[in-house]
Amino acid sequence: MSYVGPDFDPPQPRRRRRALTVAAAALVPGALLGWVMYEAVGGPGEGPGRPTGASSASGGPFTPADGSSTEDDKPPGPTPTTDSTAESTADSTSAPAASGPLKGRVVVIDPGHNPHNFQHTAEINRKVNIGTNWKECDTTGTSTNDGYTEAEFTLDVAHRLRTLLQKQGATVKFTQDGDRPWGPCVDERAQIGNKAGADAVVSLHADGAAAGDRGFHVILPGRVDAGAADTGPIVAPSRDLGERIAGSFVRVTGSAPSNYVGDGTGLVTRKDLGGLNLSTVPKVFIECGNMRDSKDAALLTSGAWRQKAARGISEGIVSFLRG
Repeated sequence: MSYVGPDFDPPQPRRRRRALTVAAAALVPGALLGWVMYEAVGGPGEGPGRPTGASSASGGPFTPADGSSTEDDKPPGPTPTTDSTAESTADSTSAPAASGPLKGRVVVIDPGHNPHNFQHTAEINRKVNIGTNWKECDTTGTSTNDGYTEAEFTLDVAHRLRTLLQKQGATVKFTQDGDRPWGPCVDERAQIGNKAGADAVVSLHADGAAAGDRGFHVILPGRVDAGAADTGPIVAPSRDLGERIAGSFVRVTGSAPSNYVGDGTGLVTRKDLGGLNLSTVPKVFIECGNMRDSKDAALLTSGAWRQKAARGISEGIVSFLRG
């Protein structure tokens, strides 16, 4: 997600990446070890993938960007639904949850943006109350320079993440699966997680920052008590969730924490995001990389790397839920 949009204000002043310190490693369990490994192998990657075109208008299964045919590059298809309402989307899963350590736990996955938003500018531009102020319902999201969209990326990773979590026994719900004309708005996305009584919610994104800005970051809710927003009860558990996801993301993907926000920790606290402000359950956002940087884009368009991203996020969620 670009910083310009309903849940993002204009970019923060760029900060140069600093090497991770011991303090940063303590803040993000496992991150330092992953970063050392990252440096040792000369950075992330399995070679650049072949970027795909724009998001499919149907929201259907996606073709792996790198053209490979391994099982890791075959995401499950979208959730079957009988209508386009948020209610049906939020309550649907591709298969019954398996018996496993997360049986009885509910995880809501929030794929950032909707592939059809660009066709409904009036609807997504209307303002909604996020507690602290009013912001646009949603945006179209960003894309790589070659046209691979953030909405396509987030749905692909969401499908992969759902499969991994269901194998652990979790009940997984989506806020949208490309199965509705637009949205949902950022306030409705929060309400879907709240209504589900989710044990954890993760909103999936990719950034649209300047070329040369690289790496991932996890966005945590700040303490907000204004209007309909009261994040006090979720600040601590959301930080725990975010730290675990950041640590496992480094370890599994080999990607470095952001070099432009977060001071090298991979963690950023925000008070201006409706999806976090209005949540009453533990929730974080993850920006998996910068779609506008060619090196990050090569990762984001690789099906094999997206499988690693899903596994890194999944392992962080599992660690959080198992304590």
